[in-house]
Amino acid sequence: MRIDDVAFGGEGVGRVDGFVVFVPLVIEGETVEAEITEVKKSFARANLIKVVEPAESRIEPKCSYFGDCGGCQYQHMAYEAQLEMKQKQITALFERIGGFSEDKVAPVVACPQSFNYRNRILIRSQWNGKAKKLLVGFRKRNSHWVVEIDDCKIAEPALNAQIHEVRNNPPNKGGVKVNLRVAPEDWIVPDHSFFQTNYFMLPRMIEVVRRIFQSSGSDYLIDAYCGVGFLGIELAGLAKRYAGVEYDHRAILAARENAAKFGGDNGEFVEGRTEHLLPELLAKFEDGNTTIILDPPRKGCAPTVIGQLRETRPAQIIYVSCHPATLARDLNALCADGVYRLEQVVPLDMFPHTQHVECVADLRFNSST
Repeated sequence: MRIDDVAFGGEGVGRVDGFVVFVPLVIEGETVEAEITEVKKSFARANLIKVVEPAESRIEPKCSYFGDCGGCQYQHMAYEAQLEMKQKQITALFERIGGFSEDKVAPVVACPQSFNYRNRILIRSQWNGKAKKLLVGFRKRNSHWVVEIDDCKIAEPALNAQIHEVRNNPPNKGGVKVNLRVAPEDWIVPDHSFFQTNYFMLPRMIEVVRRIFQSSGSDYLIDAYCGVGFLGIELAGLAKRYAGVEYDHRAILAARENAAKFGGDNGEFVEGRTEHLLPELLAKFEDGNTTIILDPPRKGCAPTVIGQLRETRPAQIIYVSCHPATLARDLNALCADGVYRLEQVVPLDMFPHTQHVECVADLRFNSST
């Protein structure tokens, strides 16, 4: 079977007599042998048995757990090929879900370090009754079972040292999740508050967001879903005034401390849900001279927020998302009836060797509507 494409999520798309078959761990253009494991009405799933004709970009994975562990999907592929594939996947998603043309998607910004970059991982424990032992590691691919691991090739070295500590002093039962983290230098981040998981890409992300914000000419900035205030504070020097909103109490306290520490004293951080406080914050600034940053959870923005923005119409929306499908959906809603127009989407490879990718979208209000 020939692999025609690799869908967003990592599964290769092949066909048998026109019937779609999804196969993991393959590369577009390869010919493979696969074993059907599940048949649905319009597609089937299969396990890879053998690569008959490998792609030029196929390489030997660095990690011995690859293919068994569910953390990575693309270690069998050269990094440059991963970047090209991710751009193709994002372009297809934006066209299919958002109705946007492919020229709106910029090339994926590469990570300067494609291994040992993750600063946060989640270790799981699970009791294996058959083997009568406690498993400590990550989830298996397409399974709720745990695969034991000693180290993770995409985690920072300090985290791998912590994995050994967990293995040497495991939880006393299964079903326990252990959150391991390398805290950012200087920034105050409570244990369970959000912060980007790749410190090597943070300068590149800020560079993209700063360039997009500056190009709008806005004087005012609202950082919605602001977490510990990272984006708002980094851009504070470019704005006359700014505000951040976040419902995580500990994160807001940290944001205020971070602002005092890094000189973001021309703004404020308020505690509450974006959908509750956004109209009040927007009313403080001039709509035609305000940029709003949206950095919501993976599920995207609440429909209420989309409606509020379409009604109040700030000059620019910078939407940061780790889930391109929900981003395309939300951008489609914001751009409906020509209220906003999409200038560009810049993908950033915050998660090399995995299916995930971060995107920064630049939306502008269409004053003619």
